[in-house]
Amino acid sequence: MINFNQDTVFNLTPIDISKARSEVDGLLVNGEMIVSAFKTVRDQLLFTNKRIIAIDVQGLTGMRKSYTSLPFANVMYFTVQTPGFLEIFSDSEMTLYFSNGFTARFEFRGSVDIGAIGRYVSEYVLTK
Repeated sequence: MINFNQDTVFNLTPIDISKARSEVDGLLVNGEMIVSAFKTVRDQLLFTNKRIIAIDVQGLTGMRKSYTSLPFANVMYFTVQTPGFLEIFSDSEMTLYFSNGFTARFEFRGSVDIGAIGRYVSEYVLTK
């Protein structure tokens, strides 16, 4: 479950962008595109070139969904942790620190190019 009240999202595994929920297309602004997508059991986390969109699937049927938008424009700074050498479970982490004091921490499992994610966050944060 993606719950930003707890400041952490665990076990995000990468998925193909084509498998990202199509209902977010209506939320994207001109020039915005999904650059990477991740999932938990039912939820998804999408990185665009402008923000992070979290999709929290709720209820037994999954028909009800909650969408959270975290714009890069409000990020003051961020940290990235790469996986260690020969770790049993390779995971990466990213923590974003927002101008209002909010912190969002993400843990990625599996083969994730955390450097690429850091680059597009940097590109937006450093050019705002």
